[in-house]
Amino acid sequence: MRILLLGPTAVGKTALSVGLAKELNAEIISTDSRQCYKYMNIGTATPTEEERGGIPHYNLSIIDPATKDSVVNFSERADQWQKEIQSRRNNVLYVGGSTLHVQCVIQPLDDVPEANEKNITQLEAQIEEKGIETLYKKLQTVDPDYAQKMDGMNTQRIVRALDVWMQTDRPFSSFHSDNNTITVPDDLVVFGLKRDRQLLYDRINHRVDNMFEEGFIDEVISIRQNGYSLDDPGLNTVGYKQAIAYLDDQMSREQMVKDMKAKTRQYAKRQLSWFRRWDFINWIDLDNNTKEEAQKIICQQLAAKSNKD
Repeated sequence: MRILLLGPTAVGKTALSVGLAKELNAEIISTDSRQCYKYMNIGTATPTEEERGGIPHYNLSIIDPATKDSVVNFSERADQWQKEIQSRRNNVLYVGGSTLHVQCVIQPLDDVPEANEKNITQLEAQIEEKGIETLYKKLQTVDPDYAQKMDGMNTQRIVRALDVWMQTDRPFSSFHSDNNTITVPDDLVVFGLKRDRQLLYDRINHRVDNMFEEGFIDEVISIRQNGYSLDDPGLNTVGYKQAIAYLDDQMSREQMVKDMKAKTRQYAKRQLSWFRRWDFINWIDLDNNTKEEAQKIICQQLAAKSNKD
């Protein structure tokens, strides 16, 4: 059996998933596009060893921040992990909220062309000359759907999307099957976690505050001392951008925290907008159900499906 547990950032996926995995004899594959990077544990809320509760987790802290990753690469890794987990007769529990990573679990990607180095060089030269904003505006014109769901102006993703468009004259998002025609495989059940919007935003704000208490700034300093910068794909994300600006005296600490909270709330809003297009999600309200109650609901629904099948 395969189970997908999705939801916006900070909704409470990690805490629920571990208990669920224990009850279902499952191993967890993270569908988060940033937790796969090494050294970035606090800023991406990567589950600690203690939080993992002895459950095997995959796609966590395995990629160097200087290495470009993609949803295509993730899909290939996830397929291999899935086969290994199922070979042990265990269930597979996918957990996360990165929209394209989640979507490729439900419905495999269409064939996406390999990167064209000539295009990449040309696009990177344009960034050097005119800045990433110019390319982002171009992406908004040729592929507004993909631009809308990105985590801000992500250089790596913008370049990749424009490269595919230049090669095929097709929007990059068109290679990720139409949201309105997604068919969920028979062996996959999709659950979504939700909360009241303001309560979710409060949790996001609290998470950001906790990040600093846990040593986020020290984490960023250590990453930079190891030679990484915003030029590296892994660091080009919310939190690290603001922290580096603060460390370079380009932003006050107060503004850094404020921006991190605002950008993360905006990201959660985009996630929710994306997931609401899918009518096959079994939603569970964590404001009205405890973690234990939510786990019980999921297990009951899975048992009912097994009996029906």
